[in-house]
Amino acid sequence: MIAATVGFACMHGGVRYLSIRLQLHPFEIAFFRNLFGLLALAPWFVRYGVRPLRTKRIGLHTLRAVFNVAAMLLFFTGLSLSPIAQVQALAFTAPLFASLLAVVFLGERMLLWRWMALIVGFAGALIIVHPEAGTLDPGSLAVLGSSAVWSFAIIMIKTLSRTDSSVTITSYMVLLMTPMSLIPAVFVWQWPGAVQLAWLVFVGVSGTLAQLAMAQALRMADTTTVLPLDFTKLVWGSIIGYFLFDEIPDAAIWIGGAVIFSAATYIAYRESRRKITQSTLSQGEEG
Repeated sequence: MIAATVGFACMHGGVRYLSIRLQLHPFEIAFFRNLFGLLALAPWFVRYGVRPLRTKRIGLHTLRAVFNVAAMLLFFTGLSLSPIAQVQALAFTAPLFASLLAVVFLGERMLLWRWMALIVGFAGALIIVHPEAGTLDPGSLAVLGSSAVWSFAIIMIKTLSRTDSSVTITSYMVLLMTPMSLIPAVFVWQWPGAVQLAWLVFVGVSGTLAQLAMAQALRMADTTTVLPLDFTKLVWGSIIGYFLFDEIPDAAIWIGGAVIFSAATYIAYRESRRKITQSTLSQGEEG
């Protein structure tokens, strides 16, 4: 999980460097991130062939990819406008949005603890964006929009996981997102030079390796065990932001990020305990 957070922080730093130092549009960066990510997973497709593509829910896979691409475009735009640490701290709100949507679309109960966690988490976001200043940072708004859109994709993944394997879900993600992200990139296209191309490869590979490391972490341990380590992403992002962009996150980012992350972790913990209880009761009934 720590390796995953380092990989994601490196990808975020690469996206910001490409956008503000090498003057490449975030939409084009998103396309190449997906393209090189797809190439990095090519051996996987060689091994499994077309078996992972067998599904009866191609429509939902496609819709999930649409939301995923939209979230990525907004997130990369946020990285081009705001410091890395600020973007990462606000990105912790995604599980909060997903928890709220789970009540609406998956029929989960809106208990008091969930309300309190959501209120605390979104209060952390307000600490970061400083709405009392009279203006809202466009980068922060883009990241919050990305988290909201990504939460829809999370709900779709939960729905798909009831019938399709994680291999199938991931296969369709990488296959569909690459051509989808090409469409907005065409409107801002510029052929990348050698230096830009090297950074684009770095972004694609680091992002894919981070995803694989996270998947492995979740496979080896419970979510509530590895999730707290996700906060270290803010540490690596701050280090990268300092050395590459002279960015020093203020106290509001650390405090707000900690508040948001604590609320999201608490929700994950309560959900994990709920599933264990339900599983125990089910086994008791079967016995």
